[in-house]
Amino acid sequence: MDIREAQRIVDQWIKDNGVRYFNELTNMAQLTEEVGELARVIARQYGEQSFKAGEEEKHQLSDELADVMFVLICLANQTGVDLKSALEKNLKKKTARDKHRHKDNNKLYE
Repeated sequence: MDIREAQRIVDQWIKDNGVRYFNELTNMAQLTEEVGELARVIARQYGEQSFKAGEEEKHQLSDELADVMFVLICLANQTGVDLKSALEKNLKKKTARDKHRHKDNNKLYE
C-alpha cells in the first residue's frame, strides 16, 4: 500500500468504526502518547532498560510504530495534508540542505 492508499484506508476506517475524527488537539495528544509508548519499547529493546517479567509479548515495536503512523495519518487527513506530496517535498528540502552535511560529519564515522 502506498501513502495515499493508507490515508484513504484510515479515513474509511474512521468513517466505519470511529464515528468521526477526534479533534486536532486530541489527536496531537494521542500522537504524543503513542510516541511515548514507542519510546518505551525502544528503550527496553535497544537501550539499557528491561521489560518487567511477562511484559515483552505485550509491547511489539511494529505495533507501536503502526499506532504512531495511524494517528499521524489521522492528523494529516483531518487537516488536508497529502502525506505523499508532503514527504516528497520534505525529501527535496533535506537533500538540498544536507547533501554533504552528513557525509562531511566525522562524528558519523567514529
